[in-house]
Amino acid sequence: MGILDIEVWGKDGKKHEERLGTCKVDIASLPLKQANCLELPLDSCLGALLVLITLTPCGGVSVSDPCVCPLADPSERKQISQRYCLQNSLKDMKDIGILQVKVLKAVDLLAADFSGKSDPFCLLELGNDRLQTHTIYKTLNPEWNKVFTFRVKDVHDALEVTVFDEDGDKPPDFLGKVSIPLLSIRDGQTNCYVLKNKDLEQAFKGVIYLEMDLIYNPVKASIRTFTPREKRFVEDSRKLSKKILSRDVDRVKRITMAIWNTLQFLKSCFQWESTLRSAIAFVVFLVTVWNFELYMIPLALLLLFAYNFIEPTKGKAGSTHDSQESTEADDEEDEDDKESEKKGIIERIYMVQDIVATVQNILEEVASFGERIKNTFNWTVPFLSFLACVMLAVATIMLYFVPLRYIVLIWGINKFTKKFRNPYAIDNNELLDFLSRVPSDVQKVQYAELRPCSSQSPLRKKRSGP
Repeated sequence: MGILDIEVWGKDGKKHEERLGTCKVDIASLPLKQANCLELPLDSCLGALLVLITLTPCGGVSVSDPCVCPLADPSERKQISQRYCLQNSLKDMKDIGILQVKVLKAVDLLAADFSGKSDPFCLLELGNDRLQTHTIYKTLNPEWNKVFTFRVKDVHDALEVTVFDEDGDKPPDFLGKVSIPLLSIRDGQTNCYVLKNKDLEQAFKGVIYLEMDLIYNPVKASIRTFTPREKRFVEDSRKLSKKILSRDVDRVKRITMAIWNTLQFLKSCFQWESTLRSAIAFVVFLVTVWNFELYMIPLALLLLFAYNFIEPTKGKAGSTHDSQESTEADDEEDEDDKESEKKGIIERIYMVQDIVATVQNILEEVASFGERIKNTFNWTVPFLSFLACVMLAVATIMLYFVPLRYIVLIWGINKFTKKFRNPYAIDNNELLDFLSRVPSDVQKVQYAELRPCSSQSPLRKKRSGP
């Protein structure tokens, strides 16, 4: 409870940055658990900063030794489980659950020092919460044995565990990373994770042993799914990459081909290329149009979920494999990117780079949107697919029994009065918020667990060599 210093910076060009002004806020003078809207004049320049500050006591985030592990005590575990039981689903909606992570040890890490050893420490990130272990010096097989406790704000987040080598006053060296979706956690089991590279697409050197426990309220988690996702405060800026651009073009091409093949199938039905298929399609068309009701739209989507649940598509397993193969095949192109950066080519065409980077981001957004829709129906994340089925079943029942104008009235009243009920509410689209939780094909590769035996990859041998 002291003085909060705020600095406003402006970026001009790629590297030049300039501080525009500063301001201060006395935290001790603000009330707790209340949204405080402040207009702060900037020092040394014209203008003001409009901020919204809410002071909330931070609880549940901690680091401890295994002997004082919260979920290891049966009575304390029962108390925590009771806090997140179904009876308390409408209490403190932002407190979704609790995650406990035991960072046990790492084995066979990359040697980052000239002595053939490393000084490893481990950084854990869940949303905007960041905790780290102590550093163990001069070893490739560190044993941390620390317990980390996080408050879960969104059950669709992924726990990122990164191992670094401490390098004095210099930035730490990267030793490997894993990303673990919370919904994939197997409670109470010690798991061995193969460390991956920075892009989380290929195996790196070494493995890490973690033991995790997750307790959450499914009702709160479901409601949170339809609200805007929390933005990461610390994110790496996206760089222009020939490999990523080529991959995004291929992803958009696959989605476009799927739509094109569907249109060609419909066209073949009209042209009677297959008499049986066209006859069946014609009968289905007549029966559907004659008996069509609005509730049949969500019902048809439910049938698609049921079909994919009973007969999983081959693409569900194949997309991850294809993406991994594409990243390995493009490894040489990645090396070409580094060479071009050394020669300064990208620096000389900086304006073109901005345009191409924008196109790259648009292609990635389009591809991710299409892949998320596909992965929703493919039951890639059973929790989300089941939630979608529940919502579609509710929509079918409502459209069957409730007149459409009443539903539109309720929706319009909610939208028009939202700002009156909550002036600082973020305008959102519930469907897009739901889809933002579904992983794209690239994220499926990043979240996929690698077997320890597969860590002997060409990438590992190349990077661990002299």
